[in-house]
Amino acid sequence: MVDFNKVLELHQHHTGVLDIKADIAITSKDDLAQAYTPGVAELARRIEADASAKNKFTMSGKLVALITDGSAVLGLGNIGPAGGLPIVEGKALIYKNFSGVDGLPIAIEQVPVDEMVATIKNIAKSFAGIHLEDIAAPRCFELEEKLKASLAIPVYHDDQTGTAIVVLAALINAAKVVNKPLKDLKVLVHGVGASGLATAKLLYHYGIQKISLMDRYGKVETTSPDYNPYQKALAAKVTQSKGQTLDEVIEGQDVFIGLSDKEVLSQQQVAKMAKDSIVFALANPIPEILPQLAHAGGAKVVATGSSQYPNQVNNVLAFPGLFKGVLATQLKDISLELQVAVAQALSALTSKPTPEKIITDVFDERVVSVVVKAVKAFVNH
Repeated sequence: MVDFNKVLELHQHHTGVLDIKADIAITSKDDLAQAYTPGVAELARRIEADASAKNKFTMSGKLVALITDGSAVLGLGNIGPAGGLPIVEGKALIYKNFSGVDGLPIAIEQVPVDEMVATIKNIAKSFAGIHLEDIAAPRCFELEEKLKASLAIPVYHDDQTGTAIVVLAALINAAKVVNKPLKDLKVLVHGVGASGLATAKLLYHYGIQKISLMDRYGKVETTSPDYNPYQKALAAKVTQSKGQTLDEVIEGQDVFIGLSDKEVLSQQQVAKMAKDSIVFALANPIPEILPQLAHAGGAKVVATGSSQYPNQVNNVLAFPGLFKGVLATQLKDISLELQVAVAQALSALTSKPTPEKIITDVFDERVVSVVVKAVKAFVNH
């Protein structure tokens, strides 16, 4: 288990986990002249004449903005912009360590969507891409749509896209373990915010149609005022099971995918699922059900979002390589088809999945290169 006292000590000792490192040394007046004045005047003139030259001559060509308002941190809820900073800082560290991508953590107040769009647009010239993180639904959907329409750089919401990719990759292999046809699985998605909705959309796009959508209010209904248009639109497409409460809908399900909150699923409810069930309890830091309880309820394959247990299903497997590939290819849109291609590439890294290992881990040195290769192959197809 994680020793949180050590976590606090580590982060406090370094004042976070990131620093800005110099790429060149300044040890003489000549160095200073080249790195700063008068040398930068020539760069400024060239960029004035051709704004795209900034991508060659400044770090804007390799820098990603990791932006949060802290309004929807999975497992923690609305913890505010400052509270969201450790998450985007940690992701910036993961970007740099695993794929060499430079990321800058940015916290923005929880302002109206159009104001947030304007803020991001006003700073976008400094970046090669925008990575959105922990922003509540439905504002995150509207924010992403408006930014994609108005910016010439890629806009990526990791809670949606990264999570969906890794869940699909893991589910492809979990279905092999339980020897059930993937597209015939009955899947219950619990928690239909940004992560849950994007995951359900990708599974549906892949061909899984028996998907029940649930959250704290119960099953998502197209006629209910509790749900937003994005949730209702997907609910109208998928084939949902009968019942309203979790206790009712869980019966006979092959798969439970939790992207909601801690301890919402019981051992008794897992026992109501189909034989050799699959449970992905992905809330962090505490899952919807502890793995030992899920197994005791009859689940054959259990995954969480945490590195503390076997089968970590976490977007950390996707985003470092995905954004490296996107920057390398200058791709602007991360489509559902590309997400499927990346998920299939990730799943293939585990050639013989078992109940204890349905997907590889982030320390597999092949992960980033395989994801980058999948992006490049998709672009060049």
